[in-house]
Amino acid sequence: MAGVAVSTVINGDSVEYLCQPDETLLDVLRDRLGLTGAKEGCGTGDCGACSVIIDDRLVCSCLVLGAEAEGRRIETVEGMAHGDQLHPLQQKFLEHAALQCGICTPGFLIAAKDLLAKNPDPTEEEIRFGLAGNLCRCTGYDKIVRAVQDAAGVMKGASR
Repeated sequence: MAGVAVSTVINGDSVEYLCQPDETLLDVLRDRLGLTGAKEGCGTGDCGACSVIIDDRLVCSCLVLGAEAEGRRIETVEGMAHGDQLHPLQQKFLEHAALQCGICTPGFLIAAKDLLAKNPDPTEEEIRFGLAGNLCRCTGYDKIVRAVQDAAGVMKGASR
């Protein structure tokens, strides 16, 4: 099988890669580009562990072909921090102990980032709805919701 040449932007950087026509974006990110934050939890788009943002839309990267990234803008968990400065969501996940094994955490962080970009002051119900596509088998959801609420407050204050 011949490879497909793809030119895209990932976390603000122009990236070019070759992939197989049937290769998922998740596999490209992890195996070809070394961006291992997105995890394969289910491979069927049911758990959200592989969530990324493509052109301002939250998607499961296990359901997108790597070739479909051509000309798109992709955000992964690796692009959230700025150097040593954690994104407020990352900091609040740590402070609220909203993680255990870590498989789901990158997907929750990306989903929460997407949610707060669209709704900077969500209610608890809106947070739970916005994160409903992500599953956690270790912590439950209360600490995650509290971390997102806290980060929303910090981010709202920082944008003034």
